[in-house]
Amino acid sequence: MPDVPLDAIDLRILAALQKDGRLSNVQLAVQIGLSESACLRRVRQLEKTGVIDRYVMLINQAEIGKPGTVFVRVTLEGQQQEKLLQFEKEVIKVKDVMECYLMSGDSDYLLRIIIRDNDDYMRIHNRLTSLPGVQRVQSSFAMKTVVRKTELPLELHS
Repeated sequence: MPDVPLDAIDLRILAALQKDGRLSNVQLAVQIGLSESACLRRVRQLEKTGVIDRYVMLINQAEIGKPGTVFVRVTLEGQQQEKLLQFEKEVIKVKDVMECYLMSGDSDYLLRIIIRDNDDYMRIHNRLTSLPGVQRVQSSFAMKTVVRKTELPLELHS
């Protein structure tokens, strides 16, 4: 169950903004079938409660010279809280790391990295292996993107 109760109107607002975050309040109100003031009030409430985290623009990574994606599994020397926090503090600073997840299983972290080419990855790999507590780095190069979604599935819960 979500922390914030969402009704069908909230879900329609969220779905519309996920498709086009540049919709004006007037456009959104028309699309949802609300008055402009009611629509704005709902959007502001969704922002205030944190349901709407932020508004972003998506860039085609190939068009900016970073066509490659590498998934990197990182294993640390230990899982003590201090070691995890040190690694996390430093990996955030690596600009090519687009996502980083603390994982269960064989490795401690899974990173998604964007690269220009193999030489670019070697630079990033060297940076990753120098981060605090890193014992092993295993890389898998994505050969093709099959699905890349930015819209979260929305369902009405009663």
